[in-house]
Amino acid sequence: MDFIPQFGGILFTIMAFVVALSIIVAIHEYGHYIVGRWSGIHAEVFSIGFGPVLISRVDRHGTRWQIAALPFGGFVKFLGDSDAASGKDGAAIDALDMAERRRSMHGAPLWARSATVAAGPVFNFILSILVFAAFSLVMGQAVNEAVVGEPRDLPEAMAGLEEGDVILSIDGLGVADLADVFVVSDQITPSPTSIYEIERGGQVISVEAANPLIPYIQSVQPQSAAFDAGILEGDVITSVNGAQVYAFRELREAVEASAGDPIEISLWREGDQIDVTLSPRRVDLPLAEGGYETRWLIGISGGLLFSPQVESVGPFAAIGYGAEQTLFIIKSSLSGLWHMVTGAISSCNLQGPIGIAETSGEVASQGLDSFIWFIAVLSTAVGLLNLFPIPVLDGGHLVFHAYEAVVGRPPSDKAMRIFMSAGLTIMLSLMLFALTNDLFC
Repeated sequence: MDFIPQFGGILFTIMAFVVALSIIVAIHEYGHYIVGRWSGIHAEVFSIGFGPVLISRVDRHGTRWQIAALPFGGFVKFLGDSDAASGKDGAAIDALDMAERRRSMHGAPLWARSATVAAGPVFNFILSILVFAAFSLVMGQAVNEAVVGEPRDLPEAMAGLEEGDVILSIDGLGVADLADVFVVSDQITPSPTSIYEIERGGQVISVEAANPLIPYIQSVQPQSAAFDAGILEGDVITSVNGAQVYAFRELREAVEASAGDPIEISLWREGDQIDVTLSPRRVDLPLAEGGYETRWLIGISGGLLFSPQVESVGPFAAIGYGAEQTLFIIKSSLSGLWHMVTGAISSCNLQGPIGIAETSGEVASQGLDSFIWFIAVLSTAVGLLNLFPIPVLDGGHLVFHAYEAVVGRPPSDKAMRIFMSAGLTIMLSLMLFALTNDLFC
């Protein structure tokens, strides 16, 4: 009887994965296409997917745009290419006159070929930057001052602060800005309530409210113990293994002390009390200063007792934020890869297509905004992967172009065939390894 819901869940996961991948591939390949066209290189085919063609049309530039039956990638085939990986069709190029040869990928100047190849990953990064910037423009950024924004939906006993309150101190410890709220929350003793000195309506008063860093669930990570247990954003954890918790750090300590053993959690959700049991999982967690630490986690991020007041940002500041977020993902990805290679963290951190598909479905189930954010993160990862110096990838082609720039001629056709075969072997091996991780880690 469970087959239909399970089938529906699998179908939703596949659809989410296909949509995410198709958007990222389309942007990547469009980068190749448009920069190639600007550089005088003619694109014969622009394809989303591989295999049998489902829909196609030829535009006024002579490029056939198509959607193929296997939506797990895409390619742009330029004039003179023998295949989707831009292999050289020597016979076709020899049959071209000088003007037509200039319009081929292999007959164009080095700068045009390099720009066309690099454009794919660059467009992936641009997509990520624009998405992150859009989030910043729409949602704004928290002001530096410790000002209460929109109140959260919390148990009545935790309330006490109102929108517009300016926090001056908590349990006698001064608060100069929003960052101090986080510092003070780690210094005060967790208790049902704390004393807040605030400025409200021009007057300084004292009110009681919960710990500033209550066990409030700001976000739930896909493929985590919390997600599998049905914990949702906005839930408030009230006890762990029967013991009341008043601060997020108490929850964190309880999870770490469990060492992976099952723990019982009680949480508040829109007035209802819900009990769940879950087992924390060992996770390699990236650090802000670089590197990784391995901890027991359930896969949630905490939030303040209140939503900080936000202010609008301009387009330049938003673009700057988008670039910073994209750069952080690149640095974290490279750091994670290095730590896996050196054995500092588990190679199980490398996900394959099944793992990415599962993450796509879980993120999509959390809402459109989470799914769009995930697409931006995945776009950065795809752009970075394509820059790796492996033949068949864009990074490998750029290495060949660098060789040509130094030596004055490209590698021989025979050498290129060997390199491309080696690159394909490497990529298939990595995919098989990642798929093994999906099945057995």
